[in-house]
Amino acid sequence: MSKKVLVVDDSKISRMFIRQHISAAHPDWVLSEATTGEEAITMIDAEQPDYCTMDINMPGMLGTDAAKEILAKYPNIRLVIFSANVQESYQEQARALGTILVSKPVNPQSIAQALNYFTGE
Repeated sequence: MSKKVLVVDDSKISRMFIRQHISAAHPDWVLSEATTGEEAITMIDAEQPDYCTMDINMPGMLGTDAAKEILAKYPNIRLVIFSANVQESYQEQARALGTILVSKPVNPQSIAQALNYFTGE
């Protein structure tokens, strides 16, 4: 079954790497990209994806603020926050939003963790 995924990160390399691994695992999924929290909110309103990966530190709106706004409006989206900041406070913030924090750098293990969360495995 085809799912829609929005990959949100200001790093082109991170977006490419995430897309590459998701496409390899789920070639039928439709992927799109955003580079800011504001752009992510606009795209989610338009596309209503099933899943979203969200970086925290981006220009403009923080990913956690965008995630909060997105999940308040669309509570059924499965959203994973990627961040190099894995301090307990960020993990607590992710849990409070109803999501998980996956540590950067983006690698096959972190993407697998996100995919497992998306598919409920």
